[in-house]
Amino acid sequence: MSRICQITGKRMMVGNKVSHSNVKTKRRFYPNLQTKKFFIPEENRWVTLRVSADGIRHINKKGISECLKEAAEKGYLNA
Repeated sequence: MSRICQITGKRMMVGNKVSHSNVKTKRRFYPNLQTKKFFIPEENRWVTLRVSADGIRHINKKGISECLKEAAEKGYLNA
């Protein structure tokens, strides 16, 4: 399972780790992903999503149905 948020599409970023002596080596920045179950009242079912902390805030603000619709339009949902 790849490390991509199914709501916002956030994925791994690449950057530099900078030491005290200013030597730069590549490192990875991973999104804060959580596996969480959400209830969809319109369909009377539960759905399990792998979402970032920011994605959970989106769902709390807009609602799960609206977020799922937007994620499907943008192609972030694989199911």
